[in-house]
Amino acid sequence: MKAIFNKVVIAESQNTVVVEGNHYFPFANINWDYFTETSYHTTCPWKGKASYYTVKVNDEVGENAAWFYKEPKDAATKIKDHVAFWKKVTIEE
Repeated sequence: MKAIFNKVVIAESQNTVVVEGNHYFPFANINWDYFTETSYHTTCPWKGKASYYTVKVNDEVGENAAWFYKEPKDAATKIKDHVAFWKKVTIEE
């Protein structure tokens, strides 16, 4: 699977974890040059507190376009150290 933003592959993995239709990419398969952690957070009742990254490729910015769980609840431990995407990021095989 590939996560693509502004025509650039920002993550690629054969080992994504699919939860609620979202592909979570392992940290090891993220191109961190394009990511900046933000102060934005949301909470999921069964996964826990989500933290976010803004993605920037060239002049294109995706504010809070990637999220992860630093300390997921027990039911979501399989997505620890994984990142998922939305907004302008497309996921392709």
